Amino acid sequence: MALTTSSVAREAGVNLDTVRYYEKRGLLPEPDRTPSGYRQYGPEHVQHIRFIKRAQELGFSLEDIRELLELRVTPGAGKEVRARTTEKIREIEAKISDLERIRDKLHELSEACLHGGSPDSCLVLHALDHPHGEHS
Repeated sequence: MALTTSSVAREAGVNLDTVRYYEKRGLLPEPDRTPSGYRQYGPEHVQHIRFIKRAQELGFSLEDIRELLELRVTPGAGKEVRARTTEKIREIEAKISDLERIRDKLHELSEACLHGGSPDSCLVLHALDHPHGEHS
């Protein structure tokens, strides 16, 4: 069953530009074409796009996804996929740690602004004006 570009986009739950972008980036297999040059996608293209979107939702970059797509058809690639997944977990844990540090600092700074003091006494504004402990 041949699908047009708009049909494959609709079936995959993405917009038309996304399909074109993935194709341009080489993430989608080249579709067949009609004699007049129109692309003819198949159900495998829909599945491919859904794979890409799910991988993005898990935090994988398009380059990571390109590699996962290659591993997807590589016999015995489970160990490599696990290694890449473990690395992604480490990256996410580092981001979480950074976000927790930022949250804690913002809580600390916001306490000084709770009592409605002047802008000069607000540590949030002071910290933004003078990063890394610089003083005026």
